[in-house]
Amino acid sequence: MTSHTRGHPAGLGAVEETVRAEHGRVLAGLIRRFGDIDLAEDALSEALVVALEKWPVDGPPPNPGGWLTTTATRKALDRIRREKVRDTKYAEAAMIGDDTPAEPTGPVEDDRLRLIFTCCHPALAPENRVALTLRLLGGLTVAEIAHAFLVPETTMAQRITRAKQKIKHANIPFRVPLAEDLPGRVATVLSVLYLVFNEGYLASGSDADPIREDLCREAIRLTRQLREVAGPLGPQPEVDGLLALMLLTEARRPARVADGTLVTLTEQDRTLWDAALIDEGHRLVRGCLALNRPGPFQVQAAINAVHTDALDPSMTDWSQVVRLYDQLYALSPTPIVAMNRAIAVAELDGPEVALVTVDGLALTTYHAWHATRADLLRRMGRTDEARAAYDAAIGLAGNTAEQAWLTARRDTLPGPS
Repeated sequence: MTSHTRGHPAGLGAVEETVRAEHGRVLAGLIRRFGDIDLAEDALSEALVVALEKWPVDGPPPNPGGWLTTTATRKALDRIRREKVRDTKYAEAAMIGDDTPAEPTGPVEDDRLRLIFTCCHPALAPENRVALTLRLLGGLTVAEIAHAFLVPETTMAQRITRAKQKIKHANIPFRVPLAEDLPGRVATVLSVLYLVFNEGYLASGSDADPIREDLCREAIRLTRQLREVAGPLGPQPEVDGLLALMLLTEARRPARVADGTLVTLTEQDRTLWDAALIDEGHRLVRGCLALNRPGPFQVQAAINAVHTDALDPSMTDWSQVVRLYDQLYALSPTPIVAMNRAIAVAELDGPEVALVTVDGLALTTYHAWHATRADLLRRMGRTDEARAAYDAAIGLAGNTAEQAWLTARRDTLPGPS
């Protein structure tokens, strides 16, 4: 075949890059046009098959995202034409221009924001909202999502299928809610955007990339859009808080991984941090503090502001960090918040005090709990226990960068490796 004798070096990579960068936008546009998630997914999959055949041979087109949209649209129309039961839908879809919505779509014209409101509809089970968002908007495979949620792939496939069926059978609209419905929906969307960002930043479902930059950027972009949409409703400090939290976390990304190994906050080269993102995040945090309507995202953003305000780890105001964690725990009394507070307490009162708290938390399936115990035990000189805790953390870690860092830490312990 020609592809074996005449190849284009950028072709295969261009397909992968386009899928990462354009998947959510292209799929959301197809869903908006055809009103059918399964049809849109199938059409995009068929377009990707064509891209994998053509681009490695001829090179990527000038506008890869536009090419995928056009090709997927033709595939969808071809399928509708073949299925006689969809004659009416085909006639309607064929009349719709690329820039004309099939139905009223709400106060903004961003297909991806509409898609996330669809995925976050109250009629869907909470555990299915994030999974469906990651599948449709983030382009993650079912296997990657299952890995991130620590459930079997078949279980996750069933969740996603049920969510899509619910959208179809309940006629859940593909639009941003109208102004009167928006306040009750924003909190759910914020929670899902936060988890999408975390999945990108932690990349727990992928061994290939320690950070999914595309997911992080998309979550930030959508949070900015949500901020504009919710603006007419008055101040939305939790929206601002989430945006600040994302920006201050994203600002540290350039220093977070080096040579395929995780670099912890205290070890990062802070000259690599993005000063512009930090400044914007700090402005948002100050605005939230002025409103004095604290919520979990605002407090988390304030904690990150304290960390990013320190030019050197030794300058970190740990007393303020502990006070903020006290406030966060009052708002969100979860074991993970308690663990993170204990890490801060260790900097003030020593690892022995922190370990008492950490050992009392029901987080034995969470790799970060084992990693936290390992570090505290190491600092206390309990080497054998620390090594066992590192081993447990390595076995549960979500990606190779974390595994590499944990392995390196374990191997610095005195005694047998």
